[in-house]
Amino acid sequence: MNVYKPNEIEPKWQKTWEKNEQYKTDTSDATKPKYYALEMFPYPSGKLHMGHVRNYSIGDVVARFKKMQGYNVLHPMGWDSFGLPAENAAIKHGIHPDKWTMENIADMREQLKTLGLSFDWDREIATSTPEYYKFTQEIFLKMLEHGFAYKKKSFVNWCPSCETVLANEQVVQGACERCDSVVVKKDLEQWYFKTTHFAEELLQDIDTLDGWPEKVKTMQKNWIGKSTGAEITFDIDGSDKSITVFTTRPDTTYGVSYMVLAPEHRLVKELVDGTEYEEAVDTFVAKMHTMTEIERTSSEVEKEGMFIGKHVINPLNGKKVELWIANYVLADYGTGAVMAVPAHDERDAEFATKYNLEVVPVINEDNIMINSEEFDGMDADKAFEGIIEKIEEMGRGKKTVNYRLRDWLLSRQRYWGCPIPVVYCEECGIVPEKKENLPILLPTDVEFTGKGESPLTTSKTFMNATCPCCGKSARREADTMDTFVDSSWYFLRYIDPKNTEEPFGKDAVNNWMPVDQYIGGVEHAILHLLYSRFFVKAFNSMGMLDFKEPFKNLLTQGMVLKDGTKMSKSKGNVVAPVEIIEEFGVDTARLFVLFAAPPERDLEWSDQGVEGCFRFLNRVYRLVDELSDLAKVEATLGDLTKEDKAMRYTISATLKKVTEDLNEKFGFNTAISALMELINEMYKYKELDNRNNAVIKEGIETIIAILAPFAPHMGEELWTMVDKEGSVFDISWPKYDETALVKDEVEIVVQVNGKVRGKLSVATNITKDEMEKVAMEDEKIKALVEGKTIVKVVAVPKKLVNIVVK
Repeated sequence: MNVYKPNEIEPKWQKTWEKNEQYKTDTSDATKPKYYALEMFPYPSGKLHMGHVRNYSIGDVVARFKKMQGYNVLHPMGWDSFGLPAENAAIKHGIHPDKWTMENIADMREQLKTLGLSFDWDREIATSTPEYYKFTQEIFLKMLEHGFAYKKKSFVNWCPSCETVLANEQVVQGACERCDSVVVKKDLEQWYFKTTHFAEELLQDIDTLDGWPEKVKTMQKNWIGKSTGAEITFDIDGSDKSITVFTTRPDTTYGVSYMVLAPEHRLVKELVDGTEYEEAVDTFVAKMHTMTEIERTSSEVEKEGMFIGKHVINPLNGKKVELWIANYVLADYGTGAVMAVPAHDERDAEFATKYNLEVVPVINEDNIMINSEEFDGMDADKAFEGIIEKIEEMGRGKKTVNYRLRDWLLSRQRYWGCPIPVVYCEECGIVPEKKENLPILLPTDVEFTGKGESPLTTSKTFMNATCPCCGKSARREADTMDTFVDSSWYFLRYIDPKNTEEPFGKDAVNNWMPVDQYIGGVEHAILHLLYSRFFVKAFNSMGMLDFKEPFKNLLTQGMVLKDGTKMSKSKGNVVAPVEIIEEFGVDTARLFVLFAAPPERDLEWSDQGVEGCFRFLNRVYRLVDELSDLAKVEATLGDLTKEDKAMRYTISATLKKVTEDLNEKFGFNTAISALMELINEMYKYKELDNRNNAVIKEGIETIIAILAPFAPHMGEELWTMVDKEGSVFDISWPKYDETALVKDEVEIVVQVNGKVRGKLSVATNITKDEMEKVAMEDEKIKALVEGKTIVKVVAVPKKLVNIVVK
């Protein structure tokens, strides 16, 4: 008997697949329906971890299954290869980021290939190559041209250690997510994408994403954060300046007892310069710059503020109220100003109590307006609209919608990112580069110190440029783009990766998009997915493509845990894929991560579970090896015995369940479990003296086809063992036999006084009377009811007979 040797089988089939270009996307047959299967591409850190194995194994099963179902499958792979780790390596080890990155890509590519994944490597991309970032720059210029990119001065999250700007999402509990340094605020000119332009569309279209998890859709809705209310303008007393606030409670405007500005608000400095409040305000603002947004807005943090010597005038009643600054108001949220109504806002009430400020109730417990002049006695809901109408008539405000979503800050003071293709000319100002000058290449003559401005500023060859407009000397932009920019359109480049004229061809992406199944970690549920949606909507509005959503279906897989916690080097609980592969083979590793838990849940690592999957694959191999001669021979079913019919029922029932599990709900674990049960039944069946060779052949071929997407190397090996030509993945997914699922007999339960006392096999078309008779004639049941009075007999067709005695 042959022995299962994965370390021999797996390299052999990987070489065969590569030689035969087994997974190259077929673009020639337009009659096949398309299917775009995509897993989120990795950062090339150099080492695969079990999270990678799980993510890519899930996607690979989907891609293989859909190919066998007759789809033309696109299943690409590439690298999210810009990013800070490469720059840190340059600083620490003196190795250029490009060299470090490309070496890691080469290592990880080989590791991925050992997993037997069905990627079309002809479509491989890396976001840090000039061939890719040339088009990232072109996209930026298109965004700039259409008003979706702009530059403004604003307070940003600044990591003093990394000396770079951080997006809000890169600040974790007040610290830099990379180095854990405390993040402060810094006033800088930065580039932004106008994500808010599509705020309403991004929100409304979430409801069209039927194939997304509800939790992810809820997270996106909350991030966009739509609220309806009014903008109201308050004049500053003794000044020609005014302050506009957004409020969701215009019905409380008569209760405003003070106004609060964010300490960083543009007007604050102007209002206190030269006054007795200037020094104290400067000190307070400096303190605020050491606090994170989370700290400042937390309900657990004490509210702090100070009066800045000015008053504003309530437009509805002419009342003057004090103007304050406070820690709980943020400059870039809303208008950076809040009308404070302590009678009807818990946060304002806490602040007013601390600083002994007036509290004016304007709505009573019955939701009726009070202290609100002509609105007194009106229902507050009605007054909501009435007050808006009044401020609109006065020209002091309007009904409006506000969003929590803010524009995307994309400037980074780093080297290893896509250069922003603009120059600064003394005569022409900010000038976009010409398309024909792209790509603006990253220079090699830079110094990596880890401190100071962007490393690009150290390169004279880069910084010294010519103005594309007037031809005079100019200075290049030294910032690079946030790496989220690269990953917001990569799925479109996969479709047309060899295009040298444009980022992607419109017809090509219209044909393949949207992605039919997107797979990745839930940690990307907000930013990456939201930015990708924004890019597609911007592209659509610029006429580059005809659809508005990038991902039709989304699966967010759980983490791989060990001892209840996420695997990490610091915790010493990492299981390296290479170790498992060397000992048990790739197919075992794949089977375990697919079987141990549903894909959307966290997976607890188990050495025993891995060993169990290895034993199962050995059982499959032995079964096929033992029966391969029978499976090679053509045979007819002929007259079937009871045992033949039972075996065929199990074969078709298993195939039906696996097909439904893979089609509808990513039930990989239940599909594998059903396959295990089928193997058990086949082992029993093969021991029968009167087994049917045609049933054996049907069972073996079904087992191989079902197993193949999960354990592709073994699938191919077993396919050749039964003398089949070509790849198992070129066959059509088998169809189960409906007639085999119709049973001649059914098992019923026999109860006495409601307790199960036996089981009987009866004809499926048996009548109630016949069921009662069969049950009463059973020797075991006869003994149980002997000498007792039968009160009644209840028969439920195909299920049970209950005999009631006393």
